Amino acid sequence: MPDVRDEIMGSLVRFIAGVVINNHAVAQKLGLGPTDSQFMTLLDVHGPLSPGRLAELSGLTSGTVTGVIDRLEKAGFATRDRDPGDRRKVIVRRDDDAVEQRLAPQYEAHGRHVLDMLDRRTPEQLAVIAEFFRELAPE
Repeated sequence: MPDVRDEIMGSLVRFIAGVVINNHAVAQKLGLGPTDSQFMTLLDVHGPLSPGRLAELSGLTSGTVTGVIDRLEKAGFATRDRDPGDRRKVIVRRDDDAVEQRLAPQYEAHGRHVLDMLDRRTPEQLAVIAEFFRELAPE
């Protein structure tokens, strides 16, 4: 009989693979590359970022980051703005209207599914799930 930890690991691998495949499909549908959509996630999680910080967080070169930002800007998902604290610097911001109108609907069914699953859990179970994900993805 498999250990429950093995079951969790298998489910986690399948979940991650499903998320990656779904993200690729959404990116393709919107005319973006997989890396482009991941930058949207970084901007969602961290807020506006400098291109240098995007490079650090993604592990990509500055040249590659510039290309991604160019594509996001061309698609209307992000803008480059001057840093008000230092006009020589650039800050990349996601366009919240574009995200709301074009990106968010692509994830609506998946989000609803997750919320439905969470609604079936007790407060104690939710606390364990929350702790698991905090430890899985520390900030």
